[in-house]
Formats: sequence, structure tokens, C-alpha cells
Amino acid sequence: MIRVPAAPAGRLSDAWRYCVGTGRLDLALRRDYQDSLALVRREIGFRYIRGHGLLSDGMGVHRPYTWRGARHVRHSFTYVDQVVDALLALGVRPFLELGFMPGELASGERTVFWWRGNVTPPRDWKEWAELVRATMAHLVDRYGLDEVRTWPVEVWNEPDLPDFWQDADERAYHRLYEVTAHAVKEVDAALQVGGPALSPAADGWLERFAEFAERRDVPVDFVSRHAYSSGPAQHVPFGTHQTLAPASALLEQFAAPRERLRGTRLAGLPVHITEFNSSYRPDNPVHDTAFHAAYLAPVLVHGADHADSFSYWTFSDVFEETGVPTALFHGGFGLLTHRQVKKPTYHLYAFLARMGRELLARGEDHLVTRHADGRVTVLAWAPVDASGATPGPGRHRLRLSVPAGPGEVFVRRSTVDEEHGNARTAWQRMGSPRSPRPHQLDVLREAAEPARDHRRLPAADGRVDLDLTLSRHGIALVELEPVEDQAPPWWDERRLLGRDPE
Repeated sequence: MIRVPAAPAGRLSDAWRYCVGTGRLDLALRRDYQDSLALVRREIGFRYIRGHGLLSDGMGVHRPYTWRGARHVRHSFTYVDQVVDALLALGVRPFLELGFMPGELASGERTVFWWRGNVTPPRDWKEWAELVRATMAHLVDRYGLDEVRTWPVEVWNEPDLPDFWQDADERAYHRLYEVTAHAVKEVDAALQVGGPALSPAADGWLERFAEFAERRDVPVDFVSRHAYSSGPAQHVPFGTHQTLAPASALLEQFAAPRERLRGTRLAGLPVHITEFNSSYRPDNPVHDTAFHAAYLAPVLVHGADHADSFSYWTFSDVFEETGVPTALFHGGFGLLTHRQVKKPTYHLYAFLARMGRELLARGEDHLVTRHADGRVTVLAWAPVDASGATPGPGRHRLRLSVPAGPGEVFVRRSTVDEEHGNARTAWQRMGSPRSPRPHQLDVLREAAEPARDHRRLPAADGRVDLDLTLSRHGIALVELEPVEDQAPPWWDERRLLGRDPE
């Protein structure tokens, strides 16, 4: 039996919901995208959203033209305004990523993704700086300086990988960062700019970025990198399978920037993990499973010990880096499938959103908090074997002695595991339809809801004993509230059928 202290150990950080990732930004023009974002905003409460492609051709910002024999550039913000307006209307702010290169400004033709984001340096650095200044100035003019000062501005995405930055040219990225950061600051010195948005594979880049920033006196307001725990891709048609490192590997990656920047000018800056997940592939079925929720539970619970934010990649399967998905469940990054079917990892976030702010206890399989009104909440999960060498235990038992008021306590439990809150299981049983019919979608949404039960438990000496058993790959939210019994004194269940209890 684990005895949970009555006195709080501090405040529970909500760094886990500071930001969430998304597909390219022009997808925000779609109804299913906005419906999905509205749902996660309402039930989880993400505050920022980060995605690629703000300056790519799909957003139509950079519009060169020729007039009277001379080349000019018009900066058009038609789609930018629609996207940002939609985000703000839903209560989510943009975490801006400046990229990729507009085709008419690019120095080469190398692209990434199905939607062909250009990853080459600008052929005209002055024109790139003007594009950055015009974009930031427009945002300030439209949304106000005080508002835009709260939006982090990240320079590019994973420049240490040749897929995302031509030849992974470090010197060229340093120049891009310097030109971009100064252009942002020319609009307003208090705008937040940072990077270098490195992949987990970056070796020595962060230390050299710090040295470059100090040597060139380049503004850096925050540091960013990404974290994934999967091994090499094993491809099958329309899918990928990978080995996974233990979830602790993600926490180690979260911690790496602060460790590597000790003694540098960048030490002490905010650290944002602007992408994280298990697999870096948008077609890995592990993302859709109950295993995934249990696997990531300790990461979300302990991640704030190492970083100021860590952004789940991504909130929705409305995402097209490898093309349009060919099935409802296809291993997409999202917490939601298309058509807003919730995945088990969605519930992990939704459970955390219902936790209190007073931290009472944390462990390798539980988190206990208290709300301001005295309600106690417990998040529990069954540890998993990420190696796949074993299926993991069929049952996981957790016994807690939890502080409570006098008398009895109302206990509500919500459970997700292989059989509950797991639409993928129902989808497979109905034959894995690639395009479920409307009635099948209704069944899947119903199957996606957690199992819920409730009971009353006695409190003794201001404590309640909880004996929780979780199934394999299970997570559970348990909410405890003192019972204030207002039933009238004459009520007797035995009278329901008119019998005299005497």
C-alpha cells in the first residue's frame, strides 16, 4: 500500500499541454481540421499549435510579379489570416515556424513530403529577410503587438537532416537563423525568436549553435529540439513498423538541451520540445493503440522536470506528409482519426486535463493530485514492455491510501485498455473498413469512449484505500469526492414497489 501524503509536494505543471503539433498550416482551412481542433481544445485545452509550411507555396504569401520590366514581390496574407483567425477563434495561439522556402525564392528544387515543401536556402537573402519582416509586421498590425509578443517564432525545422535542409548544411542554417532572427527583431525587439528545432539525431549541432550565437551576438530567446524513440523503419505497403526504446529515452531527450548548454550563453533559456512522439512515421500503427497511451503516460507525467514544453506530434490525423491516408486507422500521428474518432492516447491527455493543480504524489505507475475544492484525482497506468519481447503483464495492481474527508467518498473511474476506450479494436473486429459507413462511425465513436463505473467507499481517519487493477496496456482516471448525502430521512429503496419496509 502506497501512502499518499495529505500535504502537497508542489504544483502540477501543465507543460504537457502548452503546445501541440499539426500538419501543414493550410490544412487549417478545412472543416474536419477545425472540428477536430475544437474538440481537443474543449476537452484537453492546448494553448499553442505548431505546424510546417507557413511560408510554403500552399499558403500563397510570397507572390513575385513583373511590372514594366522590373521584378517586384507582393506579400499576400489571405490564407494566413484565415488560418490564424480560425486558430484564435478556437482559443489556440500559433507557435510560428518560419519555413519552408517559397518556390520563387528558393535556390534549388529539393522538396520534402507529398506536398513538396522546398528545403533549399533562399537565392536572395535580402528578399528572404523582407518576407520575414513583412509577415511579422502584418501579424502585429492585424492581431496587436501585445498578442504577437506571446507567439514563439521558430526558425525552420530539423536543419540537421538533409531531408529538411539541403545537405544539412550547418553553416547555411546559421546564416538563415541569423538573417531571420534579426528580421524578426527589427519588427519588434520583444518578439520571441528561437531554434534550432533539431532532430533527435543531431550530434553536436546544439553546442555549435550556442557557440555561433555567442560569437555572432545573434538573438536567441528559446531553444527547441525534437524527441522520438523509434528505431529504423521497416516498411510494408501503406505502413511502417519500428522497434521502440523505453519511454525513459524520451525523457532523456527532453533533458538533453539543458545538459548540453550548461556554461554557454544559452544556458537558462526556455527549452521547448516542439515535436515528440514514439515513432517519427505518420503510418505506424502503434500510434493508434492502447499500448501507446500506457507507454507515454510516464513521459507526460514527468516531462516537465526536463523541459518547459513538449508538443505532441500531432493533434489530428488530418495530416498528409506521405500522402492522403488510405484508411481510417492507418497509424497516423493524431490523437484523433479523421472524423474525430478518439484514440487511447487522446484519453491520456483528456485524463490529465481533469487532474488537480496540487501535486500530492508521483510514481512509476501513478499520479495523484488535488483540486482547490478538495477533490482528489488519480491517474494510473500499467507499465509496458517497449521491447516487445513480452506482451506485458495481463494485470497490474496498484494500492493507494489517499487523503479524503470524513465519512464516505464518491469514486468515479474511467478506464482505457485493449477492450475499453479503444476504437481500433472495434474497427478490426468489424473488418477494418477503410472508409467506414456512417453507422460504423457511430459504433467506433461509441467504442472510443472509456469504460466508466462509480461506487462509494468509506473513509477512515481521513483516508480512503484504493485497490486498482488495470488490464494490460491500461490507463485509468479515478476521481474522489466527499459524499454530502442529501437524501430525505424518509427515503427507503424498499418502498419502490409499494411494500411496507416495516
